[in-house]
Amino acid sequence: MNYFYSALIGYLLGSIPTAYLLLKKSHGIDITQNGSGNVGAMNSYEVSNSKRIGLLVFLLDALKGWLSSFIAFHFFGETFLIAITALIASVFAHCYSPWLKFKGGRGLATSAGGAFLISIPVMIIWALEWMAVYMFSKSIHLGNFMATIFTAIGAFLFPQILIHYSFLKPASISEFSLTVTILMLIILTKHITPMRDFLKSNNNLKDK
Repeated sequence: MNYFYSALIGYLLGSIPTAYLLLKKSHGIDITQNGSGNVGAMNSYEVSNSKRIGLLVFLLDALKGWLSSFIAFHFFGETFLIAITALIASVFAHCYSPWLKFKGGRGLATSAGGAFLISIPVMIIWALEWMAVYMFSKSIHLGNFMATIFTAIGAFLFPQILIHYSFLKPASISEFSLTVTILMLIILTKHITPMRDFLKSNNNLKDK
């Protein structure tokens, strides 16, 4: 039952549509109908033209992931699996919020918040991979997409290194690799459309 309660806490916290609520309150804007429609920090910044709003959304979304893992860890069992179960549920609910007809953000800030408590190396590796891809492509979405794929691969190729420097230790290597991969797969589902748009725009440029 502890895993169920952990997932429930994560889901309830993750489902809070922070960007939607903030933009509605501060600008009277429905973020799901403006910009890219993504309920996250980047679209909040682009729609509101306010760095403060964008940063606030990022921090609050990250807090959802951190708080989900923190509460689950301290109340339902001090284990890696309990904490990451809450984080996975939180990220899923953030990406597919029941309060917004299952629309949501892309899960990056929420994942980063949870990773800050569970495994900072995963967050660092993702960020380094993102920077490497972005330097060559100048595309945020391609950076997000490729860094997420590479992080999932890294969880299988060199899990011992990531585990060694993580705050919470999994019961087994497979537990670490599988749960990190599940988290990355949820994020990837929200980057399929941006990647299609990126590839389409590149093809259009080549045709010209």
